[in-house]
Formats: sequence, C-alpha cells, structure tokens
Amino acid sequence: MYATEALLAEYGKSISGSTFVIQGFGNVGSWAAQLIHEKGGKVIALGDVSGTIRNKAGIDVPALMKHRNEGGQLKDFHGAEVMDASELLVHECDVLLPCALGGVLNRENAPDVKAKFIIEAANHPTDPEADEILTKKGVVVLPDIYANAGGVIVSYFEWVQNIQGFMWEEEKVNMELHKYMNSAFQNIKAMCKSQDCNLRMGAFTLGVNRVARATILRGWEA
Repeated sequence: MYATEALLAEYGKSISGSTFVIQGFGNVGSWAAQLIHEKGGKVIALGDVSGTIRNKAGIDVPALMKHRNEGGQLKDFHGAEVMDASELLVHECDVLLPCALGGVLNRENAPDVKAKFIIEAANHPTDPEADEILTKKGVVVLPDIYANAGGVIVSYFEWVQNIQGFMWEEEKVNMELHKYMNSAFQNIKAMCKSQDCNLRMGAFTLGVNRVARATILRGWEA
C-alpha cells in the first residue's frame, strides 16, 4: 500500500478514487485489498484459486473477508459476479496488483493489459518479454524488488526489537515502514533520473551498487 501510494503520488494520483484489480487473495492480496479499501480505493475485480469475481461499483472488501473467514469461496460471494479467470489480468483498471504467482504476465497477455500501473506484489510476476511489451505500451511497472519489500523490512524491525528487548507499538512499526518505503522510492527515482532508465532497472542498479560498495568496504574485492 505504501509503495502504491508513492508511485501514484509521482503521477499526481492517489489510492482514493483509483480502481484496482488484484490477483491473489492470500496473505498479500487480502491485506492489499483491505488497506486499499480503507484508503478509498475501489477494488473492482479480484481472484484466487477459489474463484474470480468483479463488481464495477467496487467490491465490499470487509464483507468479502467475512465471507472467506467463514469458509466461503470467492465464487460464492453474493456481492460480485463471477468472471473468467483468464480475463482478470487484462481487466480494465487504473492499477493491477499481481499478488500470487510468478510469470503470470507474459508475451501472450501483456499486449492486452489495460492497467496504467502495475504493482508487483508477487515475486517476479512479469517475465522479461512482457516487461518489454508493457514498457512500449507506456504501462508503469513498480518492480517486486521494491514493491513487496515491506515484509522483509518489518522482519528487520523485529530483529531490532529483539536486540533491544523492547516491543514497538503497531503505530511505530507502520510509521517506520512508511518512512523506509518512501525513502527507498525517492532513491530509486533519483537513480532512474541519473541513468535514464525505468523503475526496474533503477531499483536493480541501486541494489547492485550498494552490494558492490559494501563488498569493497569489507575488502572482499578481487
């Protein structure tokens, strides 16, 4: 959610008022849907192995969560209509969040993607051929190395708390995460500007440079 906010703000947009399609309704997708809904975003389609549904007026995410937590499947949710799973990734929307499997965006479906922004919440959901197609189409892809890094950052916070022997309040965890995600996005944008590259290349360039510098400082260079 913080990554999505940072990207949309760069284009003068916000979660509120934007439409979202989410693939996956597990630990990543369900929380993404809930947080986006709370921020005023409209989740118009989502799917997982139990079904794929849509509602152009916006899915009632809290009601869907209650339905699922009571053992219900997505296809049986009464607040939306069932749709073909193959249409989910190419459904018209402002923001597409693949939150499940790798390689789901490929050369077969990338030409038909209608989203303006893609937030890679899964690991490697876009293959190289699709990446090239999407770039030519003008679709902005926020790479997984940044977009789904929040969990790892919070794991680092847990390590810090263990060392301190002091537990943070949830509010502090979220505040620190927001700070780190915003700072990282600005660093990636600066790299993109200096190297004239897209967000994926900017993120990888930044990461590789940091590893290389750390290696040299430790005296491990060849």
